[in-house]
Amino acid sequence: MKRRTPPDSPLLFDTVPLVPDFKLELKARKAGHWPVAGADEAGRGPLAGPVVAAAVILDPKRIPEGLNDSKQLSAQRREELFAQILATATVSIASSSSTRIDETDIRKASLDAMRRAICSLAVPASYVLTDGLDVPPGLDCPGQAVVKGDARSVSIAAASIVAKVTRDRMMARAHHVFPDYGFAAHAGYGTAQHRAGIERHGPCSLHRMSFRPLRKDGDEPEMDELLSE
Repeated sequence: MKRRTPPDSPLLFDTVPLVPDFKLELKARKAGHWPVAGADEAGRGPLAGPVVAAAVILDPKRIPEGLNDSKQLSAQRREELFAQILATATVSIASSSSTRIDETDIRKASLDAMRRAICSLAVPASYVLTDGLDVPPGLDCPGQAVVKGDARSVSIAAASIVAKVTRDRMMARAHHVFPDYGFAAHAGYGTAQHRAGIERHGPCSLHRMSFRPLRKDGDEPEMDELLSE
């Protein structure tokens, strides 16, 4: 029986990290769409606080170096890039509150925030690249959903940074209003500290009452509740 010899580097291409670039934007430009915006959100998974979306149109001649998926960057590096993005790009930010999330669901609330961010750009986008599986409905331009988009497109990566930094700042300020939960430390995610605060003090107005463990109706949690940003 003949045995196949395994390749020398079977996991080589699975382990090489994606690095975002400007190829998708240039492809859209070649097809006649310009300017191109990238859009992303932060905060789908937390138990408290809003979901925040950002839309960014980068200047091809002034793209900040080091743009990447916000989760791959340190907090300090995100802050540095946030300032550079705001200084060189067209940026818009929108959010959906915990009330909005509870009234609809996290997916709809996220897409609505993304739609409003895109539609509020000072320079209207001709084409939009969004992170994930969905393009928000109700846009005035076509778009493309890009799986792992924040690791493939610098425009989406920039939007992910803006959304993440903005939301973290919002939750840090919320900590001063609701100090019993430790929002500044965990930004509303379901850490042990956060859950202990809920147990001791009950939920506040920022909590998503449709999320486990806050929801008490016996239903199974939606998959979106289990997703991190």
